[in-house]
Amino acid sequence: MSDLHPPATRPANPRFSSGPCAKIPGFSLDLLGGASLGRSHRAAVGKAKLKQAIDLTREVLGVPADYRIGIVPASDTGAFEMAMWTMLGARPVEMLAWESFGEGWVTDAVKQLKLDAKVKIAPYGQIVDFATVDFDADVAFTWNGTTSGCRLPDGDVIPANRKGLTLCDATSAAFAMDLPWDKLDVTTFSWQKVLGGEGAHGMLILSPRAVARLESYTPAWPLPKIFRLTSKGKLIEGIFQGETINTPSMLAVEDYLVSLKWAQSVGGLPGLVARASANAKVVWDFCAAHAWLQNLATTPAIASTTSVCLTFNDARITDGEAFAKAVAKRLEVAGVAYDIGAYRDAPPGLRIWCGSTVETADVAALMPWIAHAFHAEIG
Repeated sequence: MSDLHPPATRPANPRFSSGPCAKIPGFSLDLLGGASLGRSHRAAVGKAKLKQAIDLTREVLGVPADYRIGIVPASDTGAFEMAMWTMLGARPVEMLAWESFGEGWVTDAVKQLKLDAKVKIAPYGQIVDFATVDFDADVAFTWNGTTSGCRLPDGDVIPANRKGLTLCDATSAAFAMDLPWDKLDVTTFSWQKVLGGEGAHGMLILSPRAVARLESYTPAWPLPKIFRLTSKGKLIEGIFQGETINTPSMLAVEDYLVSLKWAQSVGGLPGLVARASANAKVVWDFCAAHAWLQNLATTPAIASTTSVCLTFNDARITDGEAFAKAVAKRLEVAGVAYDIGAYRDAPPGLRIWCGSTVETADVAALMPWIAHAFHAEIG
């Protein structure tokens, strides 16, 4: 059987981690030579870089002109926590989750903020039925489950005339999936996912409805300094013009700018979406041709095009977790795929990052190696 022999072709870039993710094609530290290092982020040059990052984000993602975009501390986690701590509690809350990070938001809302939230959790491989959701409440959810490989297909189920706010963690969806801005009031993501940027910085995008909530509602709990978005009942507009709450890494800012310009060079958002979709299709087609490997997502409509999660399906496997780890280890030792084991809370299997910075040829080259590792382990 040919699968018992190592494939002749290897991925040029074996980095398929779901975060931090692969850098843009052709990345070199030389590309960051324009960074304003050793200068204050509040100096004109620093503020200009930060404002450019905001403006390019708006341009590439197609964010409406009346939405605010801010660079905030602590990655997507900080951005989403900031939204929950400053906006939830004004009206009923529904927390939706279909993977570990979404469940983390549930924990924070219920146990830390102590909200009497209605919680809806779907098992791995599925998403919550949005037809059962009351959008007169504030609704918080993760668009794409990075650890489950399941995503919301579109925003059609979110009503335009909703009374509550929608809070969307879009960290592994932004720049690879079309996000319906008219259906999203709070959107967060980090730099280290789809564009392969560096960690520690989060993005917070607010609709006019979200701004109105901030200016009309004061939470019952105290807010740490890095969560404060208003002063004397008014939005701190400077945050959304590049005047960050705390000191950002100007090297990371430059890296993000380089990534955004690369995104423009491949056709902007449509080009990015097409790249991720093509990558995911390679994996899906491989699964269709090999019964022993299947997508964790139970239906194609909800299958992620970025964090593609897979499970092994073979009666000879007696310990699924040990088997999956052994396959992932073989691929790492061979130098063809790094960090593709399933997330620790997810069902045993593989997780292949297929985001926009990954080359389709590399995904195609990886597939025979997965077959080779599988057959080597199954014996």
